[in-house]
Amino acid sequence: MEIKPYRDKQGSKKQQVAEMFDNISARYDLLNHTLSLGIDRGWRKKLLQLAAPYKPKNILDVATGTGDLAIALSALNPEKITGIDISEGMLSFGHKKVSDKQLTDLIELRKGDSESLDFHDNTFDLVTVAFGVRNFENLEKGLSEMLRVTQPGGKILILEFSQPHSFPFAQIYRFYFKHILPIVGRWVSKDRNAYSYLPESVEAFPYGQKFIAILEKLNYRNIKSHRLTFGIATIYEAEK
Repeated sequence: MEIKPYRDKQGSKKQQVAEMFDNISARYDLLNHTLSLGIDRGWRKKLLQLAAPYKPKNILDVATGTGDLAIALSALNPEKITGIDISEGMLSFGHKKVSDKQLTDLIELRKGDSESLDFHDNTFDLVTVAFGVRNFENLEKGLSEMLRVTQPGGKILILEFSQPHSFPFAQIYRFYFKHILPIVGRWVSKDRNAYSYLPESVEAFPYGQKFIAILEKLNYRNIKSHRLTFGIATIYEAEK
């Protein structure tokens, strides 16, 4: 069964995901950092460490949201960073953050569909996505598009939630993720569905070896995985 944010509404997963992020965009950054206890910042730093040796010049950040990863990637001194997202609400806050950090000459944020990227083949030497592939309506199509716009030999880095397995951390994590996070998320964001969708979408996502098998099927090369914080998240590292 396809997991959507709003079970009582019509519309595709893509439409509902855009609506959900529009609805929570004003409080997204606060909730993102608070509910992860700030750990998400360390995960993005790890992604930067993996990207740094490749000295990327032209970067695409898919499902950029409010631009957290795009802004972090500026530390790599690229020539251009492009961030795309389907939520205009999230992008509006991203534009302000980019402007406040005086990065408008480096970072361009624009509306775009991850499953139909408006770029030529072989455009970027680094393509990233943080916590976005889980929301793709068609996972393989989105991943194929990311590979298409990557230059031969270019790098793809995918940061996404996974699930820990070791006792007792796995049990604590599942209780927090299924019971505490949705209540706090609903209260702060004022969207009763958004933070129920999060644990449901994570549980349904084919993480670990299942996700690696999908990347291999799509002809991603030299795939590595890096489990973070007991497996709460994983960075998948690959090349074209």
